[in-house]
Amino acid sequence: MANVTLDAKGLKCPQPQLKMTIAISKMKPGEVIDVIANCDTFEADVRKWCERNHKVLLWMKDLGGGVKQCQVRV
Repeated sequence: MANVTLDAKGLKCPQPQLKMTIAISKMKPGEVIDVIANCDTFEADVRKWCERNHKVLLWMKDLGGGVKQCQVRV
């Protein structure tokens, strides 16, 4: 399985989720994407995005300074 990392720092809603959608379109089921972003609504947006797209949010953590990182299974 491939692991893809997406740096979405500096992007505002809904750009991180749009970039995630593009990235997962090139991935196979079961692969994992790591996303780092500093958008204020990133955590809530990713949770909703995972529900809508039937993806599994493995974890979400606060890296400090308004930056959050998550891992999603495609």
